[in-house]
Amino acid sequence: MENRTEVTEFLLLGLTDDPHLRLPLFITFLLIYTITVAGNLGMLLLILLDPRLHTPMYYFLGNLSLVDFGYSSAVTPMVMKGLLTGNKVISYNACAAQMFLFAGLIGVENYLLTSMAYDRYVAVCKPLHYATTMTADVCAGLVMGCYLSSFLNACIHVGNIFSLSFCSSNVVHHFFCDGPAVMALSCSDKKVTELVLVYLMSFHIFFAILVISTSYIFIFGTILRMRSAVGHHKALSTCASHFTAVFIFYGTTMSMYLQPTSSHSMDTDKIASVFYTMVIPMLNPLVYSLRNKEVKSAFLKVKSTFHCWWPI
Repeated sequence: MENRTEVTEFLLLGLTDDPHLRLPLFITFLLIYTITVAGNLGMLLLILLDPRLHTPMYYFLGNLSLVDFGYSSAVTPMVMKGLLTGNKVISYNACAAQMFLFAGLIGVENYLLTSMAYDRYVAVCKPLHYATTMTADVCAGLVMGCYLSSFLNACIHVGNIFSLSFCSSNVVHHFFCDGPAVMALSCSDKKVTELVLVYLMSFHIFFAILVISTSYIFIFGTILRMRSAVGHHKALSTCASHFTAVFIFYGTTMSMYLQPTSSHSMDTDKIASVFYTMVIPMLNPLVYSLRNKEVKSAFLKVKSTFHCWWPI
């Protein structure tokens, strides 16, 4: 316990030391974060307001929007603060809290994508049983399981890392308190902690990928047996958005976490981290929703309603 309290704060190196890049990066991240907040909270509001969107697919999308907003907010504002003020110091407890929130919410996204793949499997492969299979209780149970399993994993993840001793350098070679970057500072033996991190992440990611892959094997098999060109197009259109998001999300996650800490390149990790902490939450509303006719219709309906209340 004495060793753990020797480091009371961490210094985040951030993305750059060049003072000329701080303002352009701040403006860029501010724009990205504004679009992220507007897109995800706007999507959540649309789903809540329009009864036509009270279906299992949009129930999962609403939670996905909430999670994207949450884990982006756990990282991006602090990064912007560091760029604007130059103060990149974060306390020991704040670092642990940021890591816990990020690890928990990124895990929820992992399982929400899995639940959405199962939802699409039932919709495409068993359309006649969809209403009886994807009931409100089943959807609520799936989402609750996403949150419980992910935050339990986050407790183990953060607890293992912060049980290590930090008694030398407190300089984190990252722009937020990411697990591998903080673990690299420990002066104690971290082989067991590193193995726990890799095995836990491997289990959660590969279990999700197994379920998603199996779902898509059955989906594509069903699509190939369809004789209707309209059915082909509708099914492929639905799956394309989800598949694109899955590929982007798991590509960056596996490159970050499923390798030993010693083999990490900090500069490469930073670039990948910017993508999945800031860019993916901004893109998800576009990938999933803005191309959807039902969402566009709901947006126009809400817009006309507000226009009637507050005519300009």
